[in-house]
Amino acid sequence: MSKGLAGIMKQAQMMQQRMAKLQEEASNRIATATAGGGVVTATVSGKNQLISLDIKREAVDPEDVEMLQDLVVAAVNEALAKVQAEMGEEMSKVTGGISIPGLF
Repeated sequence: MSKGLAGIMKQAQMMQQRMAKLQEEASNRIATATAGGGVVTATVSGKNQLISLDIKREAVDPEDVEMLQDLVVAAVNEALAKVQAEMGEEMSKVTGGISIPGLF
């Protein structure tokens, strides 16, 4: 194997290790978002899991369940977008800006 190819292989292995570490750290990353002026708050992990959902009493109207559903969806989606953007930025640092499908 030539020196150039060996160097490339070593860099690829180092990148792979850093990406694996970043994926492990993903579960420790969290993002929180609110909807409806703060009456619904969603917190998600970097593994795209809903960690907590807080709904204030004033958001609960039995006559307008659809509004509450929309607020929950909006808060969860915003939190997911935040954590995915953070993970994407970190992954971009590791990959040098190269987009690798399926990774954040």
